[in-house]
Order: sequence, then C-alpha cells, then structure tokens
Amino acid sequence: MRSDLLSDDQRARTRWDDDHWDLPDEVPHVDRAPGRGDRVRWLVWGVLWFVMLAILAAGSAGWWLVQRITEQEVVGEPLSFTVSEGESVTDIGVRLEAAGVIADAGVFSWYVKEKGGLEPEPGLYRVVPGAHVGDVLGVLRTSPSETYRRVTFPEGFTVDQIAERLESEIDNLSREEFLSLAGDPTRRVPWRPADTSSLEGLLFPDTYQVSNADNEGQIIERMIELMERVAIQEELELRSSALGLSPYEALIVASMIEREAKVDGDRALIARVIYNRLELGMNLEIDATLYYGSSTDTPFALLKSRDFPYNTYRYGGLPPTPIANPGRASIRAALNPAPDPSSGNELCEVLDDPTVGCNYLYYVLADDDGSHTFAVTFDQHQANVESARAKGLLG
Repeated sequence: MRSDLLSDDQRARTRWDDDHWDLPDEVPHVDRAPGRGDRVRWLVWGVLWFVMLAILAAGSAGWWLVQRITEQEVVGEPLSFTVSEGESVTDIGVRLEAAGVIADAGVFSWYVKEKGGLEPEPGLYRVVPGAHVGDVLGVLRTSPSETYRRVTFPEGFTVDQIAERLESEIDNLSREEFLSLAGDPTRRVPWRPADTSSLEGLLFPDTYQVSNADNEGQIIERMIELMERVAIQEELELRSSALGLSPYEALIVASMIEREAKVDGDRALIARVIYNRLELGMNLEIDATLYYGSSTDTPFALLKSRDFPYNTYRYGGLPPTPIANPGRASIRAALNPAPDPSSGNELCEVLDDPTVGCNYLYYVLADDDGSHTFAVTFDQHQANVESARAKGLLG
C-alpha cells in the first residue's frame, strides 16, 4: 500500500519504533518455576562432577599402586630370603615387607593373584630390596634347586661337623673360615651367655639351599635365624622358665637328648631322667658328653676317667655348653619332659612307698633300633644293663 494514500492515523499505527514490544524497558516480566530443562541441566553437571572426582580418585589410587609395584629409587644389594614349608603368599608378603624387599604386603598379594598366583616352594631365594614386584615374583617362581645346592646338616651335628660338611659340599667355602666366624664372641646370638663364644647348640640343623655366592658368615646367620624361629615356635623362653632353666640351659639338655635318643619315643623320657637327676643332685652320667670333642674310636674307659668339664660322670650339673645342635623334636622334648611313672606302675612296686619317689633315674639300650629301657632303681638298671650286654648292645 502506498504511504501517501494513508491517513495520518494509519501512518502512526504502522511505525515500527512505536511498537511497545521493541522497547526493552517495557518487556513484561514473567515469573515461572524451574522446569524439566533446569533439572536435567543440574543432573548433567552433577554427573560430570562425579565422573571427574572418580577419575581423580582412580588416578590417585593408580599412582599409589604404581609406586608400590615399580622399582624404587633406592635398590639394595641382594639378600637371602628363606621360604619355609607351609608358608602362604600372605605370609611371604608380610616377611618381604618387613625385610624391606617390597613396599606393601597387601599389594604384593594382589599382584601375585593378578599374575596367575604362586605356589611357594620351600628353600632359599636371593631377592633385591626395592626391585619391581614382578621381578620379586619371578625370583620366587624359580625353583631354588635351579640355582642353589642343597646341603643337609643332620640333627646332632656339632659345629665342627657342620663346617666339614659345608666344605665338602661347596667348593668355595672353608671349614677353617666357618669355625673362625662361629667362634666370634661379638656376634649377636639369642640366648648365648656373655661369657660364651661357642655357637654349639645355637645353629639349627636342617637342609639348606646354598649358592656359590654365599659365604660362611651368611650360612651361620641363616642357621642362627632358623634356630631362633624354631625356638620361638616351641616357646623356649616360657617353657624353660617353667622348668627353672635359662633358654641356653634348655638347649644344653636338648643337645644331650639329641645325642642319646635314637627313637622319638625315648626323647621326653630321657628329658625326665635328666631333670630328676639334677633335682636330686646326682651326676648325669650321660655317655654322649664324654665323646664331645673326642674321636668315637676312643675307648669308653679312657673317656670316663678323663678330667674335663664335659665328663658328667665326674662333674655334677649340666655341661658348660651344648654338645651338639639339636633338632626340633629334641628341643620340644627338653621343654616338655615325660611324667614319672604312676604309683601303680610295676616299676614302682619295689619301692617301700610307691606314691613317693618313683622317678625315672636310669636308662640303657634295649634293642638294635636304638630304643632304651628305663628304670627307677639302680637294681632295675643293673638288670637292664645285663640284658643289654647279653644282646651284644654294649661294649
């Protein structure tokens, strides 16, 4: 429509600048409650924040885990680590952490599970403190027999016999060096008296994994450590105290049991004889003590007449040191002696009052298997001795 044909009124109504919707200060205000769009917006922001926090937490946890799995800044020298029979992965992890080999036992157990598990094989391993957990696991998965030689020291071996066996089995180890280190009075050894330098009775006899990298001092330390572990398991301190003995004295008793007993059933009974004789002030008269430090070819009569501290026919009380290195069974017997016979036992019938003083005081060989027969009186013992001679068991 042509503007010149419009009236003034019509032209006024069609002017754009007169439109009130175009005036910002005249836009009508509308109040409205948050709608579904606002709620969705806040939900999205909440989810985003949660995801971000979860990522940060996972990153922190991952970093913490990596720090405990990967090789540490300071990697130590290889050390010997012994896995015992029956130890679980958890047990091993705890000891590895205590030894400073790994940072966290729990992470170690988790890592082993994630990597297919581990069937621990008893023996000696060489592990590196601070190494990657995967490297430690790799070492523990390698059979000790592949890198080490097994050397067995039987129960009842003396320190000198241990030194000889070690030299004969491992080319680069010396008997003389072993004995020299074993006589070091400054070495820390549990229960050894301050005035004693000998390690007799304090080295645990067992089968050890020994490598060409091991030296005599390391072997000694491992044997001391294992003796300490066994003694703790057998409650050496508690039970020796209950018997009125020091732990070292109990090991002296255990060493005599080890050299005297040939069958397990006799061990606790021999312990009872020893304690009864000590209580009554009788000499122990244990043949095995006479041979300590002497050749087995030496005539018994000569040994019995010899004046030296280990002659328990001549001197009362316990010998000054153990006479051998006892195994677990003899240690247990020394700490848990058998009871004396009950008053109704036929051995007690010869006593005037069977309820008093019926104590095991004597024993002698009774059979070819090395078992002994026990007596409560000297007459009973003499009859047992004659029976043993008749069987050709005594010289």
